[in-house]
Amino acid sequence: MKELFNQIANKEDLSEEQVESLFDSILNNSISESEIAAFLMGLKVKGETPSEITGIVRALKNHAVLLPREFDDAMCNCGTGGDQSYSFNISTTASFVLAAGGIRVAKAGNRSVSSKSGSADVLEALGINIAASPATLSKALDEVGLAFIFAQTMHPAMRFIGPARKTLGIPTIMNIVGPLANPLDLETQLMGLYRADLQETAAQVMQKLGRKRAIIVTGPNNMDEAALYGKNTYTLLEDGQITQHSFTYKDLGMPRVELDDIVGGDAKQNADILVSVLENQASPYLETTVLNAGLGFYANGKVDSLAEGIELARQLIADGSALAKLHQLQEVQV
Repeated sequence: MKELFNQIANKEDLSEEQVESLFDSILNNSISESEIAAFLMGLKVKGETPSEITGIVRALKNHAVLLPREFDDAMCNCGTGGDQSYSFNISTTASFVLAAGGIRVAKAGNRSVSSKSGSADVLEALGINIAASPATLSKALDEVGLAFIFAQTMHPAMRFIGPARKTLGIPTIMNIVGPLANPLDLETQLMGLYRADLQETAAQVMQKLGRKRAIIVTGPNNMDEAALYGKNTYTLLEDGQITQHSFTYKDLGMPRVELDDIVGGDAKQNADILVSVLENQASPYLETTVLNAGLGFYANGKVDSLAEGIELARQLIADGSALAKLHQLQEVQV
């Protein structure tokens, strides 16, 4: 451990194998909380590399609980958190729209660490069993085309990292790792990232993990979602190629929505917002969800452009299909 700390202190990158071995020890509860915190902070200061992130992801997947059935067409739509925007649960809301569009969504998430309400908190408020068994999750993915993959259930060894993250109280490499460590071998992914400078790094990790297509997006002011009040940048992984792009609300002919207009609250308040969006109630929350669901359809390859994705998202909310997915999940993931 001391040798690794010296490497990090000297700003030397660690190999994928070094990090995987260290994290294997962490997940076996062989490393102290203070050492874990020091390691996370050291990587943050040094700057995380694709190999270091991949090493953590591989260790987590090796320790993960597996579903009784394999799915080779799943998509995950989630953000890293850590942007301090306190927005409502955008990716969680958008997941119901994506599922309504025929995409099998294995939505990863956790309780709040650096925000008021994480995806697990809001889904729990909606009566969805966030700690459902692997068999129930497989059933939900099969019958509903959507399941919530709770990090604490599928990655039980993560409990050894939680206290150190809570003590630090700031975004670390674990914010980046979380969306990448889905227990399922994902085909496609939309990942919101609070640091635009790490987009290409995340894309390289996804490439190593075998994603066929993916988008990593950073909104204005480093939001970990796309937003309608400034410039959004995204990195596209497609056919093994990684390219950078950007867009604004003006490019899409959409209304400007300020950050203050999409701020959420606690789990109950965010659950109410989610339902209002799926009920097609006009609001800044609805417009922001449509944008991000549209980006999800484009990330998946369901549509050929972001504009087409936005149009499809509007249709699926307006005709009640997205709300129906919520009701179905409430019946199955129990």
